[in-house]
Amino acid sequence: MKRTRKREDLIRVGREIIVRQGFNATGLSDILAAAEVPKGSFYYYFESKEDFGLAIIEDCACEYEERLSTTVGNESLPPLERLNSYFEASMSDMETNGFETGCLIGNLAQELAPQNELFRDRLDQILTTWETYFTDCLEVADELELLQPEADTKSLARFILSGWQGAMLRAKVIRSPEPLQTFIHILFERVLGVPIPSSKSTAG
Repeated sequence: MKRTRKREDLIRVGREIIVRQGFNATGLSDILAAAEVPKGSFYYYFESKEDFGLAIIEDCACEYEERLSTTVGNESLPPLERLNSYFEASMSDMETNGFETGCLIGNLAQELAPQNELFRDRLDQILTTWETYFTDCLEVADELELLQPEADTKSLARFILSGWQGAMLRAKVIRSPEPLQTFIHILFERVLGVPIPSSKSTAG
């Protein structure tokens, strides 16, 4: 894989456009104009728009996994604080962007999974990796007896991943943090049966 400054610029610009317009609605001309590169340069680095889309997905996956590693995977924090630090960091990002973008991986999963098997498989792998972070964190909480007896950590992890993605989508629609705050409240106080923990993480 060729990794050069121009290639990274194309990926960065593509992400900025696609997160707002969607993959299908983004034309190659939009990307080339924003990145200020000729068409030939694009095809030097990417075989097709599909190849470009996969590169953007990989770039997002690396960034998001770093977020998970420094929040949900941060073993210096108690496990439930880790969860809340992830939610707070994600909510802060959405507030910074005026609730216009949300999670690009989630956006692309909704848009592309029904249309393209290659995208669907890779996006599923990424979401499964995220789910594992939540499962591992919840298992630590279970070992510390912070969860309800006989808690199903894998099912809880799936609920968290799906519920948070849905809350981000709703927050994007109404341009408000209210769905995110509601999800956090219900998860901790109703589902897990604990107060919302304070977050000492500065990861963002």
